[in-house]
Amino acid sequence: MNLKSNEPFWLLKNGLMSSYPSLKSDQECDVLIIGGGITGSLIAHQMIQDGYAAILIDKREIGNGSTCATTSMLQYEIDVPLYELIGKIGEKGAVKSYKTCSESIDILENLTKKINSKIGFKRKKSLYFASKKKDVLWLKKEFEARKKAGFGVKWLKPDQILKTFGFENTFGGIVSEQGASIDAFKFVHELLEFDHKNGLKIFDKTEMGSVEYHKGYNLVKTTNGPAIKAKKIIYCIGYESKALIKENFVDLKSTYAIVSEIDVIKFKNITNTLVWNTDDPYMYMRTTDDGRLLIGGGDEDFSNAEKRDALLNKKEKEILKTLKKIKPDYHFYTDFVWAGTFGETKDGLPYIGEHEKFKNSYFVLGFGGNGITFSVTGMEMASQFMKNKKHPLSRYFKFER
Repeated sequence: MNLKSNEPFWLLKNGLMSSYPSLKSDQECDVLIIGGGITGSLIAHQMIQDGYAAILIDKREIGNGSTCATTSMLQYEIDVPLYELIGKIGEKGAVKSYKTCSESIDILENLTKKINSKIGFKRKKSLYFASKKKDVLWLKKEFEARKKAGFGVKWLKPDQILKTFGFENTFGGIVSEQGASIDAFKFVHELLEFDHKNGLKIFDKTEMGSVEYHKGYNLVKTTNGPAIKAKKIIYCIGYESKALIKENFVDLKSTYAIVSEIDVIKFKNITNTLVWNTDDPYMYMRTTDDGRLLIGGGDEDFSNAEKRDALLNKKEKEILKTLKKIKPDYHFYTDFVWAGTFGETKDGLPYIGEHEKFKNSYFVLGFGGNGITFSVTGMEMASQFMKNKKHPLSRYFKFER
């Protein structure tokens, strides 16, 4: 195929899976979910399960935002190491955040079974290796923190990594038992199809224009013209929340990914493993369900999409140079190259909860490398919020933390 494109692999692989109408008449509901990506679909599912009349809207086609660009690596590991997070928010909150991400993988697996998903949810281990000798000291500290917290981890020496995974020039690393991968784009469409049949109203190509706040409800006027009267709004708009919320609560980053031609034999050593290293920004990779190698990294500060995409060729070379260090004799045959935008917070944690300037509303914003697992956590939290109940993680995920 040898296709190089700034269109994400998952979008090209799956094509247009389903289409929903734009909003053409006024609507009324208990809860309006804004955002039709992985987060919005999960929150909408929870609302339908809880018995609410729910509407989901997205200004694009469903799943065509950051969801179609995600690498869909499901890890309990947060971008901020556990030992470091303990220093930032305390042991209780740090361990709880990590364990919640771990539990989210199990919840997501059960959900794929519930809807009879065909996405190929696959359990995988995770290898986090030291790319430089100086990183070994803190990585071993991280290993001990995870071990103390009860996670299934073991330390591998460089020769063990070479024997098990075929990676040269490493300095040791952590192997974790808990991890998985999915096709997030396809899963979004499967989940929304399931919930659409159970009463969820879905409108794509429908953009929120303005919100009027009233006692007990909000009136959302769309740029299409029609309005939606909702008792509650749940914003699941990821990095685009930066344009909605004025304070500086998240830094936008661009990340780059490439996918190889199909080669099942060459990648057999890591078929069941998620891989990332201690570089800053870190390199990450996994295999796809059709036998390709997906590898990414080269993160940059985001300015605009045009400048981000202009770096595609440069970043492809940088990523392949990093791969060459650990696989010197391997030639990578590129099929796809793309870039995506994500948010990075000061502590690696999401923002899930209320914001003082948005009445009758909640935000579920899963940033960083754990966007999907944080979104699963958001399901439980949103369910509690709608019932006026508190959640133990709210203090760690709130805006004014």
